[in-house]
Amino acid sequence: MILTKAQYDEIAQCLVSVPPTRQSLRKLKQRFPSQSQATLLSIFSQEYQKHIKRTHGKHHTLEAIENYYQRYLNGVVKNGAAPVLLELANEVEYAPSLMARIILERFLQEHDETPPSKSVINSMLRDPSQIPDGVLANQVYQCIVNDCCYGPLVDCIKHAIGHEHEVLLRDLLLEKNLSFLDEDQLRAKGYDKTPDFILQVPVVMLCPLAVEGHIIHWIESKASFGDECSHHAYLHDQFWSYWNSLCPSPGFIRNCLLSGKDDGKCPSDCKAKQILGPPYINFPGLHLLGLFGT
Repeated sequence: MILTKAQYDEIAQCLVSVPPTRQSLRKLKQRFPSQSQATLLSIFSQEYQKHIKRTHGKHHTLEAIENYYQRYLNGVVKNGAAPVLLELANEVEYAPSLMARIILERFLQEHDETPPSKSVINSMLRDPSQIPDGVLANQVYQCIVNDCCYGPLVDCIKHAIGHEHEVLLRDLLLEKNLSFLDEDQLRAKGYDKTPDFILQVPVVMLCPLAVEGHIIHWIESKASFGDECSHHAYLHDQFWSYWNSLCPSPGFIRNCLLSGKDDGKCPSDCKAKQILGPPYINFPGLHLLGLFGT
């Protein structure tokens, strides 16, 4: 279903007052039963990431790090099996995986007397059994598996979902006998930044709230919610470079989930119902971000 800007704002405002836990997600689903779990989770994740970016600095001052580390040490002395780090992260409203990183870095600095490398930290977060202290390893593990927005587990899930969407899109293109080049083929041709697919023969698309007859030159699939903030970031980092190098004429960038203007500045609804060409082609339910030449 189409999610309006007003509906999105209502969900985002509701998220201001809830902690980033699975229990909060269940409550969110109860309050907005008409929205899918995937949509609510994606909005939840993006709004929480905005919060983390706004408050990141205060958690990385020397005073804050020492305070967290001493509270961790005091907590595990009392009960090493209790989720000390997880509860600390929830208390100070910081992502559990990021809290685990802070404590792990501080622990290694104390025991190795040299700042640990980023690669070592990342490896230990991906596999806590590498951490030389068993209690800390268990604490880090609890943070990783209970973090629904950050950490190596979430990164793996996001990567898998993104890959799944690309495979689905490729299968649909092949099913409709459309000629295209994928990212690997484009890089082999010397392209620096590439969309998921370039259509060698552009096709015409029909979708709700769109003017019929827009031509699709390329397709970029994003397995995340298209709010204004992320849309502007993608415009700056990816889409304008595609527009400059790949499309022969000015066009519009479309986002599948959030209504707005078709000016490349705000996301707009585009859950594609039909992609048309000679012969007509139907892609039911395909969520796209693409550039439409005029």
